[in-house]
Amino acid sequence: MGAIVTPLRTPTRRRYSHSKKLSSITRSGIWFYDGNIVLIASSVAFKVHRGQLRRHSEVFDDLFSIPQPSEQDLYDGCPWIEVYDCPSDVFYFLNALYDGLYFRSPGADDFPVVAAVLRLSTKYLVERLRQRCLARLVLDWPSTVTAWDAREQAATDAVGHYIPRIPCPHPILIIDLALELNLPFLLPAAIYDLARYGPSRILAGTPTPTPVSFTSEPPVPLKPTTLSHSLLVAILRGRESAQRYIADFVITQLQCRAPAADCIYREVYREEDLPSQSCRESFYYIMLNVLRSVGGIACGRDADPLYTLLQAMDMLSSTEFSDGHSQCGLKMCHPCKVDFATSAARAREEVWQLLPIWFGLDGKVTKAEAPGKRDTVFQ
Repeated sequence: MGAIVTPLRTPTRRRYSHSKKLSSITRSGIWFYDGNIVLIASSVAFKVHRGQLRRHSEVFDDLFSIPQPSEQDLYDGCPWIEVYDCPSDVFYFLNALYDGLYFRSPGADDFPVVAAVLRLSTKYLVERLRQRCLARLVLDWPSTVTAWDAREQAATDAVGHYIPRIPCPHPILIIDLALELNLPFLLPAAIYDLARYGPSRILAGTPTPTPVSFTSEPPVPLKPTTLSHSLLVAILRGRESAQRYIADFVITQLQCRAPAADCIYREVYREEDLPSQSCRESFYYIMLNVLRSVGGIACGRDADPLYTLLQAMDMLSSTEFSDGHSQCGLKMCHPCKVDFATSAARAREEVWQLLPIWFGLDGKVTKAEAPGKRDTVFQ
């Protein structure tokens, strides 16, 4: 056999003659003239060094340990291996293998690189790069409320504008990658992030990242990345659950809330006053602001209970209320503030724990191949 014998070949794929295949090859920008092995992905070639591949990849180390025939077809004077990977992925992977993986200012534009390197570092067992990619993803799609709050703060600019798509990629891209590579710990945060969009935006999907171009031809426009039907239904159901949670919180923790046991306004000094009247009125004002969607529809986050609950907590120290004459803070005693803040913080932790249930992640996640589309089924 002309090329290096490799387990990376897929017997069921159609094979072309070596001469025909090699005549249509495009050289990539990764082409070391002192290289001693050529990787061919689709019709794109990369000339690199065996030693570099063997040093970092267990798969390539094992592959190059296999004795090769004395006579081999060569490309640019080197043996060649055909790998069944996307040329863009190979380009980003080899760049990271040679130059490392660094992010000067982490942003959404990093995603194509991170996804490609993670995909191939997983396949070829390059653990150092794999862990680097996972650390980058977990930064944006964390597994705790505290880390989520830090992520949200980083997505808010100096004047309070929320701009999550600058630091973080679209959540549909993360969901797709997490399902492809079996990274379930990324799903709760990514699906929750997506569920905060309006239904029409969820359905529309997101532009698919443009692959690296290896020719002068303009890139072919790609279809948007969208959700499978089953995943779309699961997310919309979870979105409804998030909205119901806030409705229930308003009833149980605001509308019907009793003052704290040690409320300092329990004693009545005027006949027309009610026990803890100022604290009850303060809870009422918080409820009105939540119902008016200070943290919801007004800023496009009506299905974001974590944000709404945080806004309710922030109202305890706000001085933007009015008594009819001037701006002021809530006339709520300190024990009642502490009591409500504790309830809201507990509710936020509960929301985080409920995400897998709301979105069907507590069951099995399976993938089924469909023509041109990977389907995701939540059972």
